[in-house]
Amino acid sequence: MKTIRPLKIGSYKMSPNEELTSAEMGKLWATYTGNSMANCVIKYYLQHVDDDEIKTLLENALKLTEEFMSIAKEIFEKDNFPVPKGFGDEDVNLGAPRLFLDPFYVHYLKYASKAGISIYSVGLPLIYRKDVKEFFIYCMESTLALMEQIKDLLMNKGLIIKPPIIPVPDKVEFVHKDFLNGFFGHVRPLHALEIAHFYDNIENNVTSKALIMAFAQVAKDKKISELFERGRDLTSNNIESYMKMLHNENLPSPAFIDDLVTTSTFSPFSDKLMLFHKVDMFSMKIRAFGNSVAVNGRHDVGLLYSKSLMKISAFVEVAARIMIEKGWMEQPPKAADRDNLESS
Repeated sequence: MKTIRPLKIGSYKMSPNEELTSAEMGKLWATYTGNSMANCVIKYYLQHVDDDEIKTLLENALKLTEEFMSIAKEIFEKDNFPVPKGFGDEDVNLGAPRLFLDPFYVHYLKYASKAGISIYSVGLPLIYRKDVKEFFIYCMESTLALMEQIKDLLMNKGLIIKPPIIPVPDKVEFVHKDFLNGFFGHVRPLHALEIAHFYDNIENNVTSKALIMAFAQVAKDKKISELFERGRDLTSNNIESYMKMLHNENLPSPAFIDDLVTTSTFSPFSDKLMLFHKVDMFSMKIRAFGNSVAVNGRHDVGLLYSKSLMKISAFVEVAARIMIEKGWMEQPPKAADRDNLESS
């Protein structure tokens, strides 16, 4: 596997008075916090990995988290911006027993890379300051390079199937009035974009389910463990609904990977890290639902995603409330509260 080139941020020139915008602050904050979490998780994975290729992949991913955190911290410090607390040594127990088998790590890295690419792709069009823009370009390019390594390994080891194959169209066609039907009348087959998003949502959710199942096994707080069990069952139901949509079209779908979780009940992570991680992953599902609905045309598919969205949103709200109650939710940068300004 090729190593990913480092970034030399010291060469950038900018106006000394150019302040960070809200978009730049927010995306830098999210990048630092997310990578601090991933850094803890990957360090633990590296304690229990036997496959040399998967180990190299984990090492490449760990190196990226360290670089991204270091560069973001440098920008924060130049702008006198408080470096987020994020996650650190207190949130991971490197001596904990193995919780996952090696192939899970590759699936996990694909999911995590998708989440990173989502942050960077949304952020780049909104970022203008040169050092921040170049940083996010580097983040995007590096994560895409890592994604290619991940996909190659998944395919070479037979750990995943490609998205379904469908016939090549004979000619250009325009849709008929039954295009939106989903419950009554003639219901057309799923089109390519609908299939792609079902495949993507299944792929994301089978990784998410395995991870939350593991978290439910090891969480110390009973309330959090029960919430994880609820999230596990919710995710499982969603997966089965999406799989049914593909199977009804005689199309294959990615398989569950629950067997890649061991029976260990000794937690390698703090409850704080695990709860934040699942809020982050479930929030990514909400973004994925938006993308899926945007290309959908069938009423039944739209209703399916709407129901998933409501249930996932409810889970995220409960999880966020627990984080707030326990003092675990770090405040992102915010606008001035002009109704409550204190006089100097």
